[in-house]
Amino acid sequence: MSEQREDMTWELYGTAVRELAGQVADDGFRPDMILAIARGGLFVAGSLGYALGVKNLYVMNVEFYTGVDERLDVPVMLPPYVDFIEMKDTKILIADDVADTGHTLKFVDEFCHGKVGEVRTAVLYEKPQSLVKCDYVWKSTDLWIEFPWSKEPPLAQVQTSVLDA
Repeated sequence: MSEQREDMTWELYGTAVRELAGQVADDGFRPDMILAIARGGLFVAGSLGYALGVKNLYVMNVEFYTGVDERLDVPVMLPPYVDFIEMKDTKILIADDVADTGHTLKFVDEFCHGKVGEVRTAVLYEKPQSLVKCDYVWKSTDLWIEFPWSKEPPLAQVQTSVLDA
């Protein structure tokens, strides 16, 4: 893996997420809810929610990455689970920080289809090898991305996954 990195600062993040929201707004898509893919998608979903005036935010916790360029064989959904009861006409915007391999986004997208009215995807970064070609992308890159929320090591170490149990 290359040592070169895409370095996103908090200031650049503010610009990027606002431009990403602009793409959604300019396209005329008005989601009823934003579905964050935890953890990196939490930041993006919250910011998009403010920028697009969407208060209904949900979280889907999917584990795939276990480290830098280290991942499980397949994505695994972790509790609590999203329940789409009476949402057959709902328009959902799935938000994540990056579409790297695309496996996580594909997993979440397929989980939503048939349960809601319309699903679109928005990411800050999309890699060329992603299985999913997102509807809204701020930037394409083939580099590893250093996000401001994950640059520093944790201050405390706790069980990080139900898979560790």
